Amino acid sequence: MDLHTDQSVPTAATPLRCVIAEDEPLAREHLRALVCANEALLLVGEAADGDTALTLVNALRPDVLFLDVRMPGRDGLSVLTDAIHRPHVVFTTAHDTHAVQAFELGAVDYLLKPFGTTRFTMAVSRLRERVALTADTEPLARLREVQERADRPLDRVFVRVGQRLLPVRLQEVSRLDADGDYVALVIDGRRHLLGMPLSALLPRLDAARFVRVHRSHVVNLDFVAAIRPYDAGRYEVEMRDGTRIVASRSGTQVLRRIAG
Repeated sequence: MDLHTDQSVPTAATPLRCVIAEDEPLAREHLRALVCANEALLLVGEAADGDTALTLVNALRPDVLFLDVRMPGRDGLSVLTDAIHRPHVVFTTAHDTHAVQAFELGAVDYLLKPFGTTRFTMAVSRLRERVALTADTEPLARLREVQERADRPLDRVFVRVGQRLLPVRLQEVSRLDADGDYVALVIDGRRHLLGMPLSALLPRLDAARFVRVHRSHVVNLDFVAAIRPYDAGRYEVEMRDGTRIVASRSGTQVLRRIAG
């Protein structure tokens, strides 16, 4: 499915035409103010429910849809399922339960409420970068496939390297570190940020391979060189690259069960 054949490609000097779909009046007002204050964006429509959002997307054919996940009528994912026009999508929500699914679908960003100007500006920057990408990733065309495999562990995610979005097989990730609202994937000693919290990604990881040893650290057992006592109540995990991570007490209990 071609996501953008029915719209002209905005240039760097052309504002991105935006529709806001948000059912909470105060949240919609806040998002409207952020959009209108950003010269890279042009607001062309607003919706307070999923049915109206679907109508506006198909009628106005915006470049960008700021989309709440939970709305009256159709929810955000249903809007994407039924839409004929396929804009770039930034999810805006108070819940992180759909974050992994959103990024599997190729969402440009996932804004967790409450968010401010700095976080919103970062999302706009990502939007401009995505528009400039020439590769057609056809993210929303995979909606049905993603929904069908939602109960299975993820096998890959996409990370940004310069102007490109590159697939990363999770079996190649030695560990995952919480980094604020992001996850840092460590691959061959290099860190790649993924735009979602660790708490959202963790349930979709292969539990036979990935173990949370600390609130901020998940290790891939395939890359663990040794596990040894650190003090009376905790273990230390040594990775193959020499990194040492002191497990929390709860993480130590998990490691003890694994070690038998």
